Amino acid sequence: MIVGSIELLAERCLMPGFEGVEAPAWLMQRVAGGLGSVCLYARNVESPAQLARLCATLHAANPSLVIAIDEEGGDVTRLEAATGSSYPGNLALGAVGDPGLTREVARAIGLELAHAGVDLDLAPVADVNSNPANPVIGVRSFGSDAAAVGRQTAAWVAGLQDAGVGACVKHFPGHGDTSVDSHLALPIAGDDPHGGALLPFEAGIAAGARAVMSAHIVVRELDRAPATISRSVMTALLRDELGFDGLAVSDGIEMRAISDGVGIVDGAVLALDAGCDLLCIGGGLVDEQIVVRLRDAIATAVRSGRLSEERLAQAANRVTSFASWRARQSAPQDPADREVGLRAARRAIRSEGDVRVGSAVVAIKLLAGRSIAAGAVPWGVEGPLAGRGAAVSAHELAGPPPNLDGLLAEAEGLSLVLMVRDLHRHPWQASVAEAVIARRPDTVVVEMGLPACRPAGVSAYIATMGAARVCGVAAAELMRP
Repeated sequence: MIVGSIELLAERCLMPGFEGVEAPAWLMQRVAGGLGSVCLYARNVESPAQLARLCATLHAANPSLVIAIDEEGGDVTRLEAATGSSYPGNLALGAVGDPGLTREVARAIGLELAHAGVDLDLAPVADVNSNPANPVIGVRSFGSDAAAVGRQTAAWVAGLQDAGVGACVKHFPGHGDTSVDSHLALPIAGDDPHGGALLPFEAGIAAGARAVMSAHIVVRELDRAPATISRSVMTALLRDELGFDGLAVSDGIEMRAISDGVGIVDGAVLALDAGCDLLCIGGGLVDEQIVVRLRDAIATAVRSGRLSEERLAQAANRVTSFASWRARQSAPQDPADREVGLRAARRAIRSEGDVRVGSAVVAIKLLAGRSIAAGAVPWGVEGPLAGRGAAVSAHELAGPPPNLDGLLAEAEGLSLVLMVRDLHRHPWQASVAEAVIARRPDTVVVEMGLPACRPAGVSAYIATMGAARVCGVAAAELMRP
């Protein structure tokens, strides 16, 4: 072992992020020196051409660099964060229930990423949404039936990887049966994942998924430590029981489920020791200091005997093995079929009653705190309705107004549309919805989240199965044929 090689191995296992649409000098220096990976976010994406230039610059400095991104489609998009996704998310695809369609959508997303030069997509979500109160999974899941989620997961993996981009099924061993967002606190899973939550991961692995992402959750049936830093989960379960030998990626180490517990530094060392190979650290920590800090902490842990050099080398080698697989994939020749996204959104949408609206519409959108996973992405039907010739007066409410008289007076004689997301998780929104419907029974309610609750008295209802831009377009087509 040459002097400094432990630091090189440690840096090979890190996946930081950065600010801006061009790589900063510090990052380029690290990439050229052998950094294992970078993770791209919406803040790094301006246009397809810019993204392709950025990826080409990074790969020119280090061809074995793994460029990763969270591009799930639906509510979680980095490529189209400014406009909303051209592809519906998992809940919509699960509602259609056609693995062939799911594979087509995933391949289209994969082609967009491949043309840009991205290597690893941190998708699909393989969690079974068994708890409707889950604040972070919801529409990101294919559904609540484990077997159906497994079929969809396998199809998504196959479609994405057919485009030459690696799939990363997440969040292992299953984040669906939780009621806490691991970005904010440490969730506790309710049941043994062998009861169903593991099935989609098994399906994804069987379909050839190149990577699996850990969940920052405690599964008491398996361990008292969060899964990311649990050998019982990341080695005994994932490696030994399920036989997965690909790349194990941690969820963001800076997320509070880890940072508020063992801390970022110990979390990184413990995650590697548990069986993770590549540590995601780029969500909120975006400077060189965190890379150096974690690299040095990992090297110190090896020299002190806390982390074995063999385990570190194994992790670094898996990163390199993934990069080698990606390098062997053929460059895509055909463009992404964006039309498949709208076709899928149309098949997924559900409506009841007379949802048609006239040429003048008052549209009320009830807002709630956005998911950290999704970020700030526009949603709604007001834009698509305007695109179909309606004169739309749009209003956003972030809390219960003192009264609705003004809005309802404005809507007198006009069509009234009420847009919500996950109405069942926001009691104030349910109260507002019921008050509006009581006075305007003809209100068209458009649920763009999980359709787990319908307001009392509603007669015109649309469930889009997600808030992707194409889901809003599909809804507007029903409302303005």
